[in-house]
Amino acid sequence: MTSHGMVPVLKSAKRYSSYKGEIGGAPANLVNRDFHATAPNRLWGTDITEFSIPAGKVYLSPVIDCHDGMPVAWTIGTSPNAALANGMLRDACATPRPGETPIIHSDRGCHYRWPEWIRICTEHGLTRSMSAKGCSPDNAAAEGFFGRLKQEFFHKRSFRGVTIDEFTAMLDEYMVWYRDKRIKTEYGMSIMDKRIQLGLVV
Repeated sequence: MTSHGMVPVLKSAKRYSSYKGEIGGAPANLVNRDFHATAPNRLWGTDITEFSIPAGKVYLSPVIDCHDGMPVAWTIGTSPNAALANGMLRDACATPRPGETPIIHSDRGCHYRWPEWIRICTEHGLTRSMSAKGCSPDNAAAEGFFGRLKQEFFHKRSFRGVTIDEFTAMLDEYMVWYRDKRIKTEYGMSIMDKRIQLGLVV
């Protein structure tokens, strides 16, 4: 882009990173950039993203089902801590049907290497998978979701005068809309409506 005199319309701020160095051994990258899943609850992706508004910073931690891009569960908070990630994981683990044990793929952030995260994964039969260090394409399912979310909900909007609580409510409302109402072109209906049509949701 530089050599052709091109500049992005939106300048990105310094990206939030949860990497805090190597904390014990990391699981293998079982996904190897293949984020296709033939059915729900076979492959999940997760990450944490930061929103900086005049009132402060807000963090979103979702689990995305790689089958259809559904946000299975999410938490929103003002600190990217273990409680944010673990709470989201516990909520997500309540959704699979008996016998469904997803692979859960993440980056190498510290949240995904702490004992409680590992315990929840083990308790629910989830298989952990991790990206290589500092390699965004290795976690493309979550990164792609964040890109769409920020383009539709966040960029080119002013949140001046919006409180943290108000922003949190707006973000949660968007997430519900994305799951239940946003039309997915491939289906001609929302992700939730498609799952209902297939009998995957009662």
